[in-house]
Amino acid sequence: MLTIRSATPTDFEKIWPIFHEIVSAGETYTYPRDTSKEEGFHLWMSLPKQTFVAEEDGEILGTYFIKTNQSGGGDHVCNCGYMVSSKARGRGLASLMCAHSQNIAKELGYLAMQFNFVVSTNEGAVHLWTQLGFDTVGRLPKAFHHPVHGLVDALVMFKWLDN
Repeated sequence: MLTIRSATPTDFEKIWPIFHEIVSAGETYTYPRDTSKEEGFHLWMSLPKQTFVAEEDGEILGTYFIKTNQSGGGDHVCNCGYMVSSKARGRGLASLMCAHSQNIAKELGYLAMQFNFVVSTNEGAVHLWTQLGFDTVGRLPKAFHHPVHGLVDALVMFKWLDN
């Protein structure tokens, strides 16, 4: 049975292969492709407000973090990042984690969720976030250097959370 729970620091050993696979591909995140395991831990486990894992039978299949997008006057808007293992894609895991994150966001007092930098060639994510009620509120022309497609746009996507 698939469950989503708060991650513990020791979970990073099982998160790392997912993180490394996605980051080293360089197609969806702006982290350096050669991000070390230590830096990955810092980025995924230490900086965010909270990190979660989606697991089935003790195997971590996906993970996400939630954090405040901006401080001060923007602290009512959160930001999330999601990663799904290549062997678990196509099972609706990103959709489940996004729904879970919206509930967590509301529990934490956030009023909206913003994705700051959705790579336009990540068509699956763009389609899913749109399907889940996110609006594209900005386009950053040629803001991402994709290893295959060259310079591509990045999207800013936003959703007001129903409280």
